[in-house]
Amino acid sequence: MHTYPSYVAPPGRAIAEFVKDHPFAVVATSTDGAPVATHTPVVLPPGHEPGDTLVGTRLWGHIGRANAHWTHFADHPEALLVFSSSHAYVSPSTYEFTPAVPTLDYAAVHLTGRVTVLEEPHENLAVVEQTVARLEELRAQPWDPAASRHVFEKILDGVVSFTIDIESESAMFKLSQDMPADVHGRVRRDLVEGDHRHPDVAALMDRIGPACPHQGRG
Repeated sequence: MHTYPSYVAPPGRAIAEFVKDHPFAVVATSTDGAPVATHTPVVLPPGHEPGDTLVGTRLWGHIGRANAHWTHFADHPEALLVFSSSHAYVSPSTYEFTPAVPTLDYAAVHLTGRVTVLEEPHENLAVVEQTVARLEELRAQPWDPAASRHVFEKILDGVVSFTIDIESESAMFKLSQDMPADVHGRVRRDLVEGDHRHPDVAALMDRIGPACPHQGRG
């Protein structure tokens, strides 16, 4: 992924935390023709909290067995994983200066790695249960799946689980951080209160902050 110096990921755990907080990815692999891509949850394994990088980490994912994509993994194990926020349109009306042009704010992380299929039922169940656990962690009152474990076990024949050993990472955090603080604040407010709301992007703006602290423009 091409990145711009103004929009690189902040130092530290930003990339890893983003993947943890956005456990849904496009998994793309090459074939003899055009690449094949599947949208699916991809999560950190149990007991693993992200450090400053995901390189060297093994992630877990699963797709439906009816999806033929998994049959390509053995011959084409090199995978690209794309995690992203929503894409927030930024109107020049929030800038309060002219001339100006619109843009889009968003965050995206690209990971590359090697995919390995897990065929054992207990491995499948572990991946499915961990996926549920990671997604429920994002809720204020997580659902307890204990009473539904027998249902999970029944559907395992229709699931193919896999691991991805991460070899590289790159990221774009394009969050109006190159704008003065007052403009950054108005863009953020519009994404929370405006006509087209993107609270996830606004939350990332709060976390990253503006790179230009001065007020006004001129």
